[in-house]
Formats: sequence, C-alpha cells, structure tokens
Amino acid sequence: MSVELEWDGGPVPPEPAVCSHRPMLPEDDPFYVPPPAVGRLRPGAIVRTRAVEIGFFGLVPQRISAWQLLYRTCDLHGVPEVAVTTVLLPWGADPAEPRPLVSFQCAIDAVASKCLPSYSLRRGARAAGSIPQLELPLIVSALARGWAVSVPDHGGTAGRFGVAREPGYRALDAVRAAIAFLPLGLDPATPVALWGYSGGGLATAWAAEAAAEYAPELNVVGAVAGSPVGDPAAAFVRLNGTLFAGFAAVFTAGLRRGYPELDRMLRAHLDARYLGWLAETETTATFPLLYRFARRDIDKHSGAGLAAMIAQDGLRRILDDIHPGRRAPAMPMLVLQGVHDEVIAAADVDGHVARYVEAGVHVRYLRDRLSTHLLLQFLALPVMVDWLAGRFTGRELPPAGTWTRWSLAFAGPALSGHLSFAALLARMWLGRPIRGARPPVMARRPSVLSAALRKPLS
Repeated sequence: MSVELEWDGGPVPPEPAVCSHRPMLPEDDPFYVPPPAVGRLRPGAIVRTRAVEIGFFGLVPQRISAWQLLYRTCDLHGVPEVAVTTVLLPWGADPAEPRPLVSFQCAIDAVASKCLPSYSLRRGARAAGSIPQLELPLIVSALARGWAVSVPDHGGTAGRFGVAREPGYRALDAVRAAIAFLPLGLDPATPVALWGYSGGGLATAWAAEAAAEYAPELNVVGAVAGSPVGDPAAAFVRLNGTLFAGFAAVFTAGLRRGYPELDRMLRAHLDARYLGWLAETETTATFPLLYRFARRDIDKHSGAGLAAMIAQDGLRRILDDIHPGRRAPAMPMLVLQGVHDEVIAAADVDGHVARYVEAGVHVRYLRDRLSTHLLLQFLALPVMVDWLAGRFTGRELPPAGTWTRWSLAFAGPALSGHLSFAALLARMWLGRPIRGARPPVMARRPSVLSAALRKPLS
C-alpha cells in the first residue's frame, strides 16, 4: 500500500498489483479501506493502485489496459473520504503519445456495492443486472478513438445514489488522480471531457457545474449529458407506483444514506413492509430491483401519503438541494433527451437546459421523438462521440439551440458510426484486442489553462 500525505499535483508512480479473476465485493476488499490520514491529502491524491482485468458482463475477458486508483475526494459537506476510479487505455497504447481523457459517469442507479463500476466491470464480477456492465461498450467506443477513460464510482463506496453535488466532486477528483497516474501518460494540460447518460448524465451535470470552482486547473473542454434527469424530485413522484417505481425506490435508498433526516422521516412515515423492501436495495442490482418494485406505491404504505411527506419542510429542503442547474457550467454542453422517454420526462430536461441557457451556457440540445430511454444512448452514440472528438481537436462548435428530430440514429456520422460500433461489439464478444486510433492533435488552450493553474484548489 502507498499513501501520499503530501501531493503537489505531479505524477504518482503506481505500485504493483496482482489481478484477481474473482473480485471481492467492495465492503470485503481491503483495497477500498481509507488511510487514517485521508484528511491530510489534497483532493485527487492517489492512495493506492492496482492493475485489473475487465470482463464483458463479467465473463468475456477484455484486452484493454486497466487499473484502479483509490483517491481522496469529499462528500457534499466537504468531509474527506476515498473513492475508486477505473482508468483505461486501448490495448498496446503508447503512454508517450499525448491523448485526451474522458470521464465516463455510469448510470449505476443502485446502492448495492456490486453495481459500482469498480466491481461490476471486472472480470469475474457477479453483478448480473447492473447498468455499468451494459454501458461498457460505450466506454470501449471512447477507447477505440485512442482516448484514455476514467470511470469513477461517483456514488461513493457507500452507494449514495442521488445525493447532490458529491458525484461531481468524485468525478473531478478522479480526473485529478488519472492525470497524476504515470501509466496513462497524461499531463496537466490534457483536454478532459465529461460524459454520462441517465443517472450518469445527472452525475455529469453535477461535475460540469462544479468544475470551474472545485477543479479550476483541469482543462475541461466539454460535457455530454444524455437524459440527465433534470428534476430528480419530480421524477421521484412521477415514477412512484409505475412500472419504473424501482428507480424511485433506489433513489430513496441512496438519499437516506446522504441525508440522515430523511432516514428518520421514512422510518416515521412508512410501514415495516415498505421499509423491508427498501432494505432489499442494499444488495439488489438495478434490473432485478425494477422487477421487484414494479407498480409499488408509497401511498399504500404511508399513513399520511406521499404528498404529505413531500410537503414537510425537511423533505422539501432535501428535494431542493438535489435540484441541478443552479450553477452555470463553464464548458460547452451537448444534451440529449427522448421526447416520449418512459423514464425521464422531457419537460424536466427542457427546464434543466433552460436554466443553463439563461445563465449563458453554450448548450446544443437534441431531442429524439422515437427512441426509448435505454436505446437512445446507443442509437445516438455516433452523435455523442463525434461531438466529443470535436471538442478535443478544437473543431468549431456546432450552434447552440434546441432541435427535435424523429431519430438521432440517423444524425451526424450515423452509418459509419453504427457499423464501427457493431464491429467493436464483435471484438468485445470475441475478446479481441481493443486498439485505439492514433490520438488526435489536441487543442490544449495553454493560455486558459495557465490562468486556471494559478487559482488555488477548493
């Protein structure tokens, strides 16, 4: 184990580690244990590292270079803690070649530790039904471009899904750690982009809002937020009692970990049966949880009812706190949303985008009439990856504004993008090497970065 008690933002050498084909759950894995002096570390300081093997759905070994970094970060109150990010390079990549970095925030949408990317993406992980396993092809599509990727456990090791601001802190501190990690070959001028969908889109929004103040030295050039929830409180009320009530349940389970007053309120207002169901979220992956909670209605398990609970000052303060869009991101953004999304209401994301536009953010907002929630992130993949590539190379920004199309599956470099993705999926299933294209000539914007580097860390 290696603990850095003083960190100056420079590279931290990795320590050797042994890969395991049967990873332990985070609560049983000593790698996740914080050092006693974590409060003395600067944000993003690396505590320990290890090499890991990635598996497609935990089964098919992926020929990708991968490591995990335990690093110092903080919760929403600024209390120091540690988190893990999984950092990746294309197979056989030359660390001497400059390349950009993508911070990919998985949806996660769970509090069970087996759904954390640092566990569920590993070969041998027993995490059937977890969303990060489904999103691995999106991550690999970034590697195929020759980019480095950081996949943070943005909900923290405690599974605080839905808690305000801290997903952004964990993602940005993971970027700091990745830049300091020698095998990736990155440096402080490395262009960084943020990317996520659904719950990962919400985490991306928090990171985009926090970046300028919390991590001003990072060269964040853009953010892609797909279906980023927009209004978590409205989504919670709307999904309760529906086929997707499991999302409302896991949201409740995550929030009660970050807001102790909510836990007390739930215990006072919900019956033992519903509290028992909430306890199941501690160990259940996302998709099985959706099945178990389908059409379960909190109103049937609360004497006062959901409306009365939400009207209480304590819960109202929490719901106000988790509402994104109060800070203006300093980087351009691409936002995508399905008009008839069955999980996230387009009106909520419309409002989120409107708050950013009113604050002067350059937002390109693309709405899709035909896609379902799950499919949009795959059908619109060529659009998202092409937009990210443009930010890394300094290509002229597409105009800001809102466009509604029948399907984003046919937008941008659609045909070539979908064909490349199909070939990539075949390579993943066959366990073939995932090699990256030659890294692009990057727009580093040194004058902007130099000014940012003179600002103190938060």
